[in-house]
Amino acid sequence: MVRGAATLPHGTGKIVRVAVFAEGAAADDARAAGADTIGGDDLIEQIKNGAKLNFDKCIATPMFMPRLGKIARILGPRGLMPNPKLGTVTSDVSAAVKEAKCGRIDFKIDKTAIVHVGLGKVNFSDEALRENVGAFVNALLRAKPVGLKKASKYAGYLNSFTLCSTMGPGYPVSMSSISTAAEHYNKQKLKSM
Repeated sequence: MVRGAATLPHGTGKIVRVAVFAEGAAADDARAAGADTIGGDDLIEQIKNGAKLNFDKCIATPMFMPRLGKIARILGPRGLMPNPKLGTVTSDVSAAVKEAKCGRIDFKIDKTAIVHVGLGKVNFSDEALRENVGAFVNALLRAKPVGLKKASKYAGYLNSFTLCSTMGPGYPVSMSSISTAAEHYNKQKLKSM
């Protein structure tokens, strides 16, 4: 199972609405970080009673996870259920909200062994798209299953890579270009540290 998350350096180009399940100081931190919807048991009850979900990402504090079981059947199929592996269940809600607003994407493999991800918009510059692709490929390589061993880091794991606009044709990208983008992103990341 290939699953993970990546923070894109130039964002996705979309406005992300974030909901936070927290109370007390954590709720104040989330409000200061720019969360759109903040609540506790009251928000859970609203969702349970059929209120419209006006958010794209959910973040929860660890103490709220048992309470979210009431609405797991509502949030789960929409991909909104907070998950500790994806960093959406955390005590540091302000950092999680900022990451979600900046362009954090979650990815997982589908039934046909394909990962679909939005990496930007057509109006992004070439350099911005290259850096976003590099960040994604870097995260995809970190999500590589442990039992998969080959001579190359891509062999048997990443067979092809295609870029396309929403309704446009797909353009194949060579593995050498993907490797260069990932290495360029790693170098930039090391320089910024």
